[in-house]
Amino acid sequence: MLKTFEVCNIKCGGCANTIKKSLEAEGFAHIDIDLSCEPRKVTVDTIDEASEAHLKATLRNLGYPLCDEEIGFVDSTTLKAKSFVSCAIGKISNNKKEN
Repeated sequence: MLKTFEVCNIKCGGCANTIKKSLEAEGFAHIDIDLSCEPRKVTVDTIDEASEAHLKATLRNLGYPLCDEEIGFVDSTTLKAKSFVSCAIGKISNNKKEN
């Protein structure tokens, strides 16, 4: 079943590239990331609540929490820093594919 999540800290294609590769590596399918709206939307084929929880944990580990999560200032700052690194990795990895 396809399900859409509003995700924070996604700024560009580098972020989207990192998210897509990470979710594919975790076994998720039909991943679509909409960069045309704010907040950004990630649509994934989730099977059950356990896979949904795994998706949320994977996104959070990359620095991209769901927008409806309550996050304190320190956690918010840490997640933004993680997302910055994830974005850079996604841009580098995308540039390697193009060359």
